[in-house]
Amino acid sequence: MINYIKSALVACVFIACANSSQAQNIIPYDANRLMDRLAKGEDTVFIVNFWATWCGPCVKELPEFDKLAAKYNGYPVKILLVSLDFKEDYQRKLEKFINKKKLQHEVVWFNETNANEFIPKINNAWQGSIPATLLYCKGKHYEKFFEGTVESREISVLVDKQLKSRY
Repeated sequence: MINYIKSALVACVFIACANSSQAQNIIPYDANRLMDRLAKGEDTVFIVNFWATWCGPCVKELPEFDKLAAKYNGYPVKILLVSLDFKEDYQRKLEKFINKKKLQHEVVWFNETNANEFIPKINNAWQGSIPATLLYCKGKHYEKFFEGTVESREISVLVDKQLKSRY
């Protein structure tokens, strides 16, 4: 009986460690921090998606970013999912959602609420709705903004153009 309990305890510890290693540290970002991060990735093509767990079209669109990640594995392309979930949902609900959906991309939580202040810092074309996606490559002086859902193939065409001169 003692060996059985020890085995069960070891299994529980192993499972807890495995699950905790998958958990992301969801960092709060504001518009300035986001744009500074993008600017530091001189040769990186960023695919930045603005979304929320409560947004049906946003959730439906998430697999498109998995397709992009698979296609650009090994290339200087970074997918960043910027959650616009409400402050009361930050951390607990967002983390649970990430684990349930097995999101592999980096997720940050956007902690600004005044759209009149943060939208111009990100892109003037943005009317404020989500999902929204920003393609950004500082080194190529390239920026393209999409409001509404996107498909991986339409993003791929644009990313391929940015990578073409490099490879």
